[in-house]
Amino acid sequence: MSRRVRRKLARRGKDKVDLPSYLEIEDEKLSLDGKGMVDWTRLPDDTVIQLFSCLNYRDRANLSSTCRTWRTLGISPCLWQSLDLRAHKCDTSTAALLASRCANIQKLRFRGAESADAIINLQARGLREISGDYCRKITDATLSVIAARHEALESLQLGPDFCERISSDAIKAIAVCCPKLWKLRLSGIREVDGDAINALAKHCCNLTDVGFIDCLNVDEMALGNVASVRFLSVAGTTNMKWALVSQHWIKLPNLKGLDVSRTDILPSAVLKLFASSQSLKVLCALNCPTLEEDTSFAANYSNKGKLLLALFTDIFKVVASLFADTKKKERNVFSDWRNSKKDKNLDEIMTWLEWILSHALLRVAESNPQGLDNFWLSQGAALLLRLMQSVQEDVQERAATGLATFVVIDDENASVDGGRAEAVMRDGGIGLLLNLARSWREGLQSEAAKAIANLSVNANVAKAVAEEGGINILANLARSMNRMVAEEAAGGLWNLSVGEEHKGAIAEAGGLKALVDLIFKWSTGGDGVLERAAGALANLAADDKCSMEVAVVGGVHALVMLARSCKYEGVQEQAARALANLAAHGDSNSNNAAVGQEAGALEALVQLTRSPHDGVRQEAAGALWNLSFDDRNREAIAAAGGVEALVALAHSCSNASPGLQERAAGALWGLSVSEANSIAIGREGGVAPLIALARSEAEDVHETAAGALWNLAFNPGNALRIVEDGGVPALVHLCSSSVSKMARFMAALALAYMFDGRMDEFALIGTSSESTSKSVSLDGARRMALKHIEAFVLTFSDPQAFSTAAVSSAPAALTQVTESARIQEAGHLRCRVSDI
Repeated sequence: MSRRVRRKLARRGKDKVDLPSYLEIEDEKLSLDGKGMVDWTRLPDDTVIQLFSCLNYRDRANLSSTCRTWRTLGISPCLWQSLDLRAHKCDTSTAALLASRCANIQKLRFRGAESADAIINLQARGLREISGDYCRKITDATLSVIAARHEALESLQLGPDFCERISSDAIKAIAVCCPKLWKLRLSGIREVDGDAINALAKHCCNLTDVGFIDCLNVDEMALGNVASVRFLSVAGTTNMKWALVSQHWIKLPNLKGLDVSRTDILPSAVLKLFASSQSLKVLCALNCPTLEEDTSFAANYSNKGKLLLALFTDIFKVVASLFADTKKKERNVFSDWRNSKKDKNLDEIMTWLEWILSHALLRVAESNPQGLDNFWLSQGAALLLRLMQSVQEDVQERAATGLATFVVIDDENASVDGGRAEAVMRDGGIGLLLNLARSWREGLQSEAAKAIANLSVNANVAKAVAEEGGINILANLARSMNRMVAEEAAGGLWNLSVGEEHKGAIAEAGGLKALVDLIFKWSTGGDGVLERAAGALANLAADDKCSMEVAVVGGVHALVMLARSCKYEGVQEQAARALANLAAHGDSNSNNAAVGQEAGALEALVQLTRSPHDGVRQEAAGALWNLSFDDRNREAIAAAGGVEALVALAHSCSNASPGLQERAAGALWGLSVSEANSIAIGREGGVAPLIALARSEAEDVHETAAGALWNLAFNPGNALRIVEDGGVPALVHLCSSSVSKMARFMAALALAYMFDGRMDEFALIGTSSESTSKSVSLDGARRMALKHIEAFVLTFSDPQAFSTAAVSSAPAALTQVTESARIQEAGHLRCRVSDI
């Protein structure tokens, strides 16, 4: 059996227009060509149109370019009834190119002032719905022209970010030009005056849904004149005069729903609105501190037939009370409503409630006020998950964004609340988010991927994401041509790649190549996606097998390109970290040499050590440290100015983080293996900062500083500099008191090489007076050093253990003696067995 599509034809003028239809089953097979393959060009037109309808605009364009027939079908009016430009740069010229397809567009979503300016060039005079965000720079002039060119407009939404440059003048223009308007929601306007609101009341007789959200001032009395309004939101609006509200808004004859979330509304105003308004059914007051702090109001509020949604109420229970059937589970109220028989009045209220709740919860999550843990765990997370299943795309997006936001404790340090993240997981949120991520709508893909990424910071959630197939989904999204989608997917892979158990799965899903391709695809103008891709590659490169595959798919070239050309510090830091991890595998693969041989790699890393950002300097120094284990790289780093740069870095990081100090000293340690570099470090003044770092309180810094000083001490000139710069007391202190056995060992080695007699001859060069003073100084330093070297050696000898072993010769006793003298890490040092 095969599928065919019953064709429906609608007449428009003299032409027949194909409309999408439904599938039927029939016994015939699709036409096959001579090789037994499906001949796609013989598919019924409606099947092709239905296929097109499941693709984004970019894929539709690609498919349309394959043949003339599909090009014609690809511009069918039914495919161009809505347009989402948010992910695309849409200027005037782009809009003009799209104009031929936009005659029948009814719904438009855009982002930013440039796209707003270009809307009129689409020539879509039949537009009914316009929704825009990132509207801070949109002006009165732009909005007025949009209104004037689209007289059929029924819905206009700008937000949730603030429309700072829009005034009441633009609102008056909207009122005059768009008489069919029934929904108007604007965010962040400084002042909405009475003239503008009265113009809406006069000209827009069908205006039923009004939102002046996060505004500074709104004329309360004038709002009382909009008799047609059924749903009104002033959420987040300041300077409200609640006495006037309760006096004038109770006269609105059709008002069913009122949203005052995030305002300072008074309990008395709530009670008066409920008591005096005949039509008001639902009042949403989420995160209203005055109500929540009034414990008597919160505990004793009761107003039969009037529904209050607040942080202290059971929102599911309140919403469920709208329905006659109260036997169903309250937590399923939204899904039950969507699957129930349609009731116009209830549908209006529930549709508005979904929008209002998604907006309010997102705003609360963004502000992250203290003391809401119980709310989020008991109902907030569950509400977002239910809203994510809405049929309203913008509600779905905001709910997913809310999930991504409310779990974050500290965005700077990428820390999330484990309890909140796992609450989402326990309520089936991972599966819901992954289903959204599979949507063909790129806005949903982006927000779902963002939520998955943030939740995956928690190890338990990351495991669940992997088990439910999330890695393959994110790897596929990382290949998206939509930058926002690719960026969030790369962020998800970055967080998942922290877990060692997920790295192999990311590689198997093709994630490594997808991430490398992202760097080439968005090499300019995509700092966010580049940082996330480089960060994910840095984590993956820490695994030996993944490290080799990163190099195979072109990762070395991509990361070096970022280190050389990108100016954004986040990208620089992650690129340098990735190169450091690629070079960290020693003899297990050839990546260390490959990075060094990549044109401009070493020069770029040397330059990054001069960055004003500590994170960039730290990772660049770490990369140079790892690369210096290769003999050719070591000399090439010096030739690229690495000695001077790293000495300057060591001088500047005395008060920096232990991580930066460790890597600065470590890079000098790696370079100083070469005698020529060791001499150059001494001449550049590298001894003094290394001695300062040896006095650090951090164990890791002790080891790298002592290691560098040990290498420098091979040269008698450097040995003398160490004495003259006060290095002997610092090394003696390390030798006797460092927590690190490795640091104590290398400090002892440095002291031993300094005073093996070679420095004495070097010290005698010069004037006789200088020689005498140095000789006296050297004698005292030598005695101090030899005393502590002997004490260090004795720390490995336990007299009781030795005597027991000598008497019994038992294997266990001998093993105890051996283990007490073992320095596990010493096998990695480049020194003679006799030294150890």
